[in-house]
Amino acid sequence: MQYAHVGTAGPEVSRLVLGMMSFGDTTRRAWHLDLDAARPLVRRAAEAGVTAYDTADVYDRGASEEVTGCLLRERFPRRDDYVLSTKVYYPMSDAPDDRGLSRRHILASIDGSLRRLGTDHVDLYYVHRWDYETPVEETMEALDAVVRAGKARYLGASSMYAWQFAKAQHVAERNGWHRFVAMQNHYHLAYREEEREMVPLCLDQGVGVLPYSPLARGLLTGTRTRGGGGSTSRSAHDPAAGELHSDTDFDVVDALVEVARGLGRPPAQVALAWLRDRPAVVAPVVGITKPAHLEDALASLQVELGPEECARLEAAYVPHAAVGPE
Repeated sequence: MQYAHVGTAGPEVSRLVLGMMSFGDTTRRAWHLDLDAARPLVRRAAEAGVTAYDTADVYDRGASEEVTGCLLRERFPRRDDYVLSTKVYYPMSDAPDDRGLSRRHILASIDGSLRRLGTDHVDLYYVHRWDYETPVEETMEALDAVVRAGKARYLGASSMYAWQFAKAQHVAERNGWHRFVAMQNHYHLAYREEEREMVPLCLDQGVGVLPYSPLARGLLTGTRTRGGGGSTSRSAHDPAAGELHSDTDFDVVDALVEVARGLGRPPAQVALAWLRDRPAVVAPVVGITKPAHLEDALASLQVELGPEECARLEAAYVPHAAVGPE
C-alpha cells in the first residue's frame, strides 16, 4: 500500500479511500450490502493496508455510518489506526430545518454521526454541498467549533465552485478559524472540468484532492451502454447516470479500453491509475460491492502510465458544462 498526506496540513491516508456509501440498508437500493455482506470486503481492504474510510450521514439515513463504525471497530484495535470521514448538509428527517450548513444543523449533525459511528471523533468532517441560504461565516465558525471541541480533527469540502471554496477559505483565515484541508470533488477521466479552476486552487492552497466516483458510476469499467442502462445491478437501476453521461463520454471509454488492452489490464485499473497521478490528487474514493471491485482498486496502485498512454486517454475528452454544488 502507498500512503500520502492530505495536502500540506491534513492526515496521512492510504492512496485508496474506501467509500462506504454502498454499505447499509439493502431495502433502499438493490446493490447495497448489509453488515454481514460488507464485512469480508472491509476485512480485505484493511489487510491490504487501506486506512481511509469515507461515509456520510445521509447515506441510507445513517445506516451506512452504523455499518461503517461497527466494521472499523472490528478490524482495527486502535482508533488511531484508521482515518474516518463523514459529511453534513443533506436532511436526515422530514423536518424543514433538518438540512444545510447552519450552526444548529452542523452541531446537531456531528453529534448524531458520532453516535452512529460509535466514536468520539472523525478525522475529516466534510460539508457535503454548498449552502446558499446560510452565511458562510456562520458555517465556518460552526465547523471551527466542531474541531475545537475535538469532535473532528480536520475539515473538508465537497462539490462546489472554486469561487465558493476560495470564499470559505478566506473567511476562515480572516477570522482565525480552521480551514479546509481536503476537497472531495467530481473528477475522473470522463469529467475533467475540475482541472480548470478547482485543482489549481487546491494546489496553490495546499489542499488535498480526493475525488469521488472515480469510475463514473461504472462508465469507466465498461458496464454502461450508449443507449442507457448497463450490465450490473447498479447500472441497471441508476437513472441519474443517464443524465450525467453523453455520447462523447463513450469515446473516452473506447480510448480507455484500447489503452487497457495494450497494458493487459482491466479498464478500471487504468482509469484509477490515471486519476491517482493527477496534480493535487491524494487518493480516489472507491465504492465497492464485489471483491473484484476491491482487487481492481488495489491492483491499480501497481499501474504506471507513461506520457504517451496518458495522452491517448485524454485526447478524446470533450469539455463539459461545469458541475457545481447543485
